[in-house]
Amino acid sequence: MGFWSNLKDKLFGTREERLAKKQAKIEAKEQKKLAKELEKNNKLDNYIAGLSKSNNSFTENIKELQNKHNKIDEEFFEDLEEILIMADISIKLVNIIINECKKEVKIENIQDPKLIGEIIADKLFTIYTSNSIIDTSLNVKKGRLNVILVVGVNGGGKTTSISKIAKKLIDDGNKVLIAAADTFRAAAVEQLDFWSQKVGASIVKPAQNEVDPAAVVYKAIEKAQNEKFDVLIIDTAGRLQNKVNLMNELAKINKVLGNKIENAPHESLLVLDATTGQNGVLQAKIFKEATPLTGIILTKMDGTSKGGIVLTIKDEIGLSVKYIGLGEKVDDLAEFDLDSYIYGLMKGLVD
Repeated sequence: MGFWSNLKDKLFGTREERLAKKQAKIEAKEQKKLAKELEKNNKLDNYIAGLSKSNNSFTENIKELQNKHNKIDEEFFEDLEEILIMADISIKLVNIIINECKKEVKIENIQDPKLIGEIIADKLFTIYTSNSIIDTSLNVKKGRLNVILVVGVNGGGKTTSISKIAKKLIDDGNKVLIAAADTFRAAAVEQLDFWSQKVGASIVKPAQNEVDPAAVVYKAIEKAQNEKFDVLIIDTAGRLQNKVNLMNELAKINKVLGNKIENAPHESLLVLDATTGQNGVLQAKIFKEATPLTGIILTKMDGTSKGGIVLTIKDEIGLSVKYIGLGEKVDDLAEFDLDSYIYGLMKGLVD
């Protein structure tokens, strides 16, 4: 063996060792690829399971429509319109979907009702993405205290959503503090305390007889800054009975945040219960008047047969769904994925 071969062996190991390293690298890449594929499949399975109620209702109605009509005509589109409205898609969007479907049917000269499923799926996707960038990531950055303000009516899943987001952030290596600033409802503080312990987050609670949410937020900011937390999640009261009080309360909290932390809150998320349908849209409009919002957490999607609410919220409120609740477990709050959502809603029609 010559000098050069000896030198290579000395620096990089023997040929067998080098081959073993290469093999290990290839295997590591394959494992990573496999893990990603598995994660993708698991996510899709979760969407299919979580949207099964909406899927069953929607696909059964479309199949009945297809069996009822021998051809695609005006009467067919009238019945389709009714199905889309029943799925909690707003009338404005339904008109757009119907008109787009009519164009497609005419251009492609489609007469068989059995072929309408794929066209509808395509139009749902196009409408959701039109004139906007779909960003479901949270604005959480390293090297600063990230503040997430969470609003929504009581009973909509706000407390559990906060804990589920906290868990996701903790799993990603963040130190998380929760501020229980719903001073109006003692039960909300108790629930948040229970859930924060369950997921491993710290919590700041109001003192006895403390009724000012902004004071709780102030204490939480002090603790978060002094103890080097990465994320502060703030719960707020969800009273819609007196809109003026709600607006004043949120304005005061936002002022405290803005004075103490640059550009805070970095996220303002509205929690909506998917089972409330159009009533949820009305809630969203009120909260949007009360405070700037950056996204929606749509809970209890697994409990509704009307999956079209996602599209209506995007259209009428101008906000994307960032997270979607697909079950009761702490891991069942999923980052919203449009492809998986449309597949979960349309499965059985476009397979």
